[in-house]
Amino acid sequence: LVGFIGEEVAVHVLKKLHQRHVIHLNTYDYDILVDDIRVDVKTKSTSVAPLPHYSNSVASFNTSQKCDVYAFVRVKKDLTTAWWCGVIEKDLFFKEAVFMKKGQMDADNKYVVKADCYNLPISQLRQNI
Repeated sequence: LVGFIGEEVAVHVLKKLHQRHVIHLNTYDYDILVDDIRVDVKTKSTSVAPLPHYSNSVASFNTSQKCDVYAFVRVKKDLTTAWWCGVIEKDLFFKEAVFMKKGQMDADNKYVVKADCYNLPISQLRQNI
């Protein structure tokens, strides 16, 4: 449910920011098309409002998706609030992100990662494509 909410938030924000053609498709490789740009939405559930040093993550088993851009959203655990974190090109994400092994603690926010993943702070994202 959190993932679907994140996708709807991303569709809304991208339509508002771009004033371009935005289609919600929800395929394995990407969730949204903005003109011809394939956007995959990554959503995390949270109990607090996100801060700039909080990490956005892409699980290591998800790196082969055929998308151009990642969009990141946070959704409060009680589903009452969602936050748009931003976007980044897939290639740039993996160039800038830090690889973390399952069980490793992210020193920036003291979060212990639950699966092998690549992390990048919210502060390194842009607001639009």
